[in-house]
Amino acid sequence: MPGLLRGVARTAVIAGTATAVSNRVSRRQGGRWAQQEQQQQEQQQQQQAAAAPPPPPAASPADDMTTKIDQLKQLSTLKEQGVLTETEFAEQKRRLLG
Repeated sequence: MPGLLRGVARTAVIAGTATAVSNRVSRRQGGRWAQQEQQQQEQQQQQQAAAAPPPPPAASPADDMTTKIDQLKQLSTLKEQGVLTETEFAEQKRRLLG
């Protein structure tokens, strides 16, 4: 009988230890999952906040004219290099200024 009791006691200790370890692992894993979910939610909120940047300010008329002049210069350079013909240059100039 003492051998049987010793075996039962040993089994109870092993089972109790296994249960305690299992519970601890489950709690730690649950905490990690909760932390990961919280980080994902924070990242999504940051992405949503950054996804809608304010519209760029409207170009002033002076900036618009400067841009057109630069584009005309580029067209002129292309015409001088022979990339554009006289009619193509005139058409592009008309579109730009029109």
